[in-house]
Amino acid sequence: MTTPTEFHFTDYQPYDFANRRHIGPSPSEMAEMLKVVGYKSLDALIDATVPSSIRQKVPLTWGAALTEREALDRLRETANKNQVLTSLIGQGYYGTITPPVIQRNILENPAWYTAYTPYQPEISQGRLEALLNYQTMVCDLTGLDVANASLLDEATAAAEAMAMCQRVAKSKATAFFVDANCHPQTIALIETRAAPLGWKVIVGNPFTDLDPVDVFGAIFQYPGTHGHVSDFSGLISRLHQTGAIAAVAADLLALTLLKSPGEMGADIAVGTSQRFGVPVGYGGPHAAYMAVKDAHKRSMPGRLVGVSVDARGNRAYRLSLQTREQHIRREKATSNICTAQVLLAVMASMYGVFHGPQGIKAIAQQTHQKAVLMAKGLEKLGYTIEPETFFDTITVEVGHMQGVILRSAVAEGVNLRKVGATKIGMSLDERTRPATLEAVWRAFGGNFSISDFEPEYRLPKELLRTSQYMTHPIFHMNRAESEMTRYIRRLSDRDLALDRSMIPLGSCTMKLNATAEMLPITWPEFSDIHPFVPADQALGYKEMIDDLSEKLCSVTGYDAFSMQPNSGAQGEYAGLLTIRNYHLANGGTHRDVCLIPTSAHGTNPASAQMVGMKVVPVKVRDNGDIDIDDFRAKAEQYAENLSCCMITYPSTHGVFEETVREICEITHKHGGQVYLDGANMNAMVGLARPGDIGSDVSHLNLHKTFCIPHGGGGPGMGPIGVKAHLAPYLPGHPSTDGREGAVSAAPFGSPSILPISWSYCLMMGGEGLTQATKVAILNANYIAERLKGAYDVLYKSEAGRVAHECIIDTRPLADSCGVTVDDVAKRLIDCGFHAPTMSWPVAGTLMIEPTESETKAEIDRFCDAMLAIREEARDIEEGRADKTNNPLKNAPHTVEDLVGEWDRPYSREKGCFPPGAFRIDKYWSPVNRIDNVYGDRNLICTCPPMEAYAEAAE
Repeated sequence: MTTPTEFHFTDYQPYDFANRRHIGPSPSEMAEMLKVVGYKSLDALIDATVPSSIRQKVPLTWGAALTEREALDRLRETANKNQVLTSLIGQGYYGTITPPVIQRNILENPAWYTAYTPYQPEISQGRLEALLNYQTMVCDLTGLDVANASLLDEATAAAEAMAMCQRVAKSKATAFFVDANCHPQTIALIETRAAPLGWKVIVGNPFTDLDPVDVFGAIFQYPGTHGHVSDFSGLISRLHQTGAIAAVAADLLALTLLKSPGEMGADIAVGTSQRFGVPVGYGGPHAAYMAVKDAHKRSMPGRLVGVSVDARGNRAYRLSLQTREQHIRREKATSNICTAQVLLAVMASMYGVFHGPQGIKAIAQQTHQKAVLMAKGLEKLGYTIEPETFFDTITVEVGHMQGVILRSAVAEGVNLRKVGATKIGMSLDERTRPATLEAVWRAFGGNFSISDFEPEYRLPKELLRTSQYMTHPIFHMNRAESEMTRYIRRLSDRDLALDRSMIPLGSCTMKLNATAEMLPITWPEFSDIHPFVPADQALGYKEMIDDLSEKLCSVTGYDAFSMQPNSGAQGEYAGLLTIRNYHLANGGTHRDVCLIPTSAHGTNPASAQMVGMKVVPVKVRDNGDIDIDDFRAKAEQYAENLSCCMITYPSTHGVFEETVREICEITHKHGGQVYLDGANMNAMVGLARPGDIGSDVSHLNLHKTFCIPHGGGGPGMGPIGVKAHLAPYLPGHPSTDGREGAVSAAPFGSPSILPISWSYCLMMGGEGLTQATKVAILNANYIAERLKGAYDVLYKSEAGRVAHECIIDTRPLADSCGVTVDDVAKRLIDCGFHAPTMSWPVAGTLMIEPTESETKAEIDRFCDAMLAIREEARDIEEGRADKTNNPLKNAPHTVEDLVGEWDRPYSREKGCFPPGAFRIDKYWSPVNRIDNVYGDRNLICTCPPMEAYAEAAE
């Protein structure tokens, strides 16, 4: 008989989120890793890595960390402070129904939301196909030739359209015409974008105020913000006669019933796909679109998915024409667009697949029918309805009764739109029910039933659509949910995301996106709030945004935050605009020079040129550090006109530079401001604060440091923090404070994903966030140490340490045996890994960032794979393997390779199951290496014929 053990209380905390869930290595594993790195404690490593001159003096504290359950309860309590009314405000945001099969299998599926941008196309074939479906749908509906894979929101897409008009127009005019019937936020963003570039914006009635001779382009809203449906064909023809370019901001749902912009002759179409199944979410995120004529495709901003072939000649998808992007063209770039809204574009494309053209047209017809019934009831009450013909939006003249009716509607549970001082607008949508119409009629003093009226068409007959759209077989598949579920699953199985393995992308911070953080984003209290509701209906959002802003201020040392920028690049743009406006307000109209190190990310110079600044490059030393002597000389040379400098910290080469304070002091001495790019904030949280070391403004990538998932290439958020003297110049918005400088369509950018970052902060607490930073630095140094000897770590600090990422040099392999960085990246696919960041910031290198979330076992698996690749290269060097026919050159290997005829001088085992690869659960690339040159020379950016899908299913 055994003796019962004495009962003891334990201090083990099973729901300790920071140490048991978010941070990968266990305490014992950390001890092993520290031994390899050569330090007795984590704090000793941090002391050797982070310069004492920048260390923050006060620990990061804001109360005890919450458990997952406690955090979700706090989120629920906050969400309940939002009031979910039926909003008929419209203005670019509409009620929509997200099919549950899409919500559960895409929006809530880590196979989709944890993937990265498809820069490694072989392991991104699923979402690339979904994006190609999106591009095809947009091209069909707009009647244009080429569409990109999404932009940030409709208003920023319109601003990009203006910039594109200026680039491709033959007209030498410096003004741009904006239809007064565009949404107010669209007009505001166009004005923000135009001002620094010296372009005049003319807002007016295009049929009376537009003189094509005066402008390089124009944009029209179709249908207009107040409901007008106009034929712009004649105006577009007149614009073309003067060499100007025409853009149309069009509603995709309306285009199922109305003549397309392409049929009117438009060169560019932009808009949002939000009403294709993506909740309004208090303003975002949503996928905007842009479509253009074929002649302009190389000037179009954003990503473009195209069709190519792999090494076997099989069809494959990839990002095409990437030389257009800012990371290539830098200060010569025409846009700083660095991300898209892939997850939301995938949802919209699947909405199209789910409903097909007949279903979407039926939704449009029903929406129009509801609008007509609404108009009939109001007309019966004696009100005048504008316009005479419309799609989903009407405007009602109510005189001095405006306030009374708006309040009565709210009492009925409906938000209507205040238009001027005497009018009310309303936009009907997919979710509008008969009870909603009857509630609005009661608010106007009527007591009707929907059965009292007969529906009719009030669309202009001359603009009814006769052309076909969405004819590709993918939009006509069997719509049984079993088929839809399997199609979504087949696509996700082709991709490699964080749910399969670590994604060690340098400068990308692919950390855990915890399920508890993701849950609240689909709660209706967050997802179903219109961005322009009265403030008292969004008190929960205000509480969350205020508290998160306060926490970010304590993390960064800044005094104020704006949540408006909805990407990191938009954060850069907003921060530089803030600096520009500060100088303008303080007599510094001449200050337009921006100093940027040559090692900076391409968005930095691209953003600077977007705000009218002159980029002056600063040299970088051989060890990767900013050349302080050259920086000082340039600051002195341009002192009179110096606006700012842009630096990244830790540096883009993965090291804490010792001279950062001196750089800030030099800049301030000569009248400039310091923009510190917060892309690498994951190495600083709890250890150092940008605001303490001399920086004036930074953006933070919430989709990196603060756990918003990358979504396969978006969404993201790039809020900016500033010191107090810059706070008055942060972005405004026409719907809130009425100030100028809006950079996003919604006042708070993409607020429906802020619960992710807020809950992360709540569950980690200040102590947990600090520990996460330390472990991220440990993991990077452990990798650098394990790979030492096989690869050179390109940059280290004077103490021989790296920050949260390290750059390994693969160029010697190219010299010794012809193995390129691309070969190494593709071979990692065979091992089951996404490659680290390739050839940035140094060509021919790999930048590795493991983050704090990866376990020692996963990091060791990656290191084993990298070491095995080095040995395979050694086999070539020493003649044991052929120089051109070897596992590295033939990677990635596919199932087709495995089961087909094998004529290679190495075994199937060696080719398909290298060290690091799982046996049972191995990830197989669906295609062999893709031919990039073929894809650009034979550009196809819409869906291939159905035979390709049939072949893929065989």
